[in-house]
Amino acid sequence: MPGKTLVTGATGYIGGLLASQLVAENVSIRVAGRRTALLEERFPGVDAAALDVLDPTRLHEALAGIEVAYYLIHSMEQGATDFAERDRAAARNFGKAALAAGVRRVVFLGGLGDDSDTLSHHLSSRHETGAILAEHGPPLIELRAGIVIGAGSASFQMLRDLVHRLPAMVTPKWVDTRAQPIGVDDVVAYLSAARDVAAEEHHVIVEIGGADVLTYRELMKRFALAGGRRAPLIVPVPVLTPRLSSLWCGLVTAVPVAIARPLIDGLKNEVVVRDQVAASLFPNVHPMTFDEAVKRALAGR
Repeated sequence: MPGKTLVTGATGYIGGLLASQLVAENVSIRVAGRRTALLEERFPGVDAAALDVLDPTRLHEALAGIEVAYYLIHSMEQGATDFAERDRAAARNFGKAALAAGVRRVVFLGGLGDDSDTLSHHLSSRHETGAILAEHGPPLIELRAGIVIGAGSASFQMLRDLVHRLPAMVTPKWVDTRAQPIGVDDVVAYLSAARDVAAEEHHVIVEIGGADVLTYRELMKRFALAGGRRAPLIVPVPVLTPRLSSLWCGLVTAVPVAIARPLIDGLKNEVVVRDQVAASLFPNVHPMTFDEAVKRALAGR
């Protein structure tokens, strides 16, 4: 009989959606986090365990009897200013504990971006987290995604508020950087399928994205049209520092500055899928268009 599947970060947006999807698929799961009462309330009848990845002594119970573990933890979401160092320690602790517990596979959701590029602090940390999990833990499937289009995604919330609240905006030159946004339903589909996908290498990196590659200028215009609004006037300027951009976003969006700043800093990096690994390993996942993902998100789906 196969062991259980562990979903960390189940109180978060994507972790919660994944846990619900696995329950619907009749997968035996355990949800884990620091707030077990919230997990028990959200997932009644589901095995819930206390988990603090920064405290190695609390990892054994959560990982006992686990066959596949989803690592959906990111210190930046907690507003931590030293998120990179916290993420290093967390990944190291989790990888070692998962290996000791006999976990067959870890699945991690990271971020797109070319390692040969000068990556932002945020994207560099995401790639480093994957490398540490693979170095210290069981075989790893690392899914790398860019902007996730879904009602609870911070990137989506920032995009929505900018388009809805500003008839015109001054932006840095990253407005013409290319991105490949992906609908949250497709992210969950990839995550779910990653439990059993065939992979021979210890560390498999899979870049995932939606059907469209667009500049951020095009994203904002298409977003406005999908919501039945007039596209904002976008005026690019040569220099607008990440700090000023994040403060500006903090004034006009619901995303906290501590989260907005690393996200905005990453907009300078092109985040597109560069190979066909996803199509090869996941032939049954057919990513939706940007417009369809936005319509679903605006409808709260």
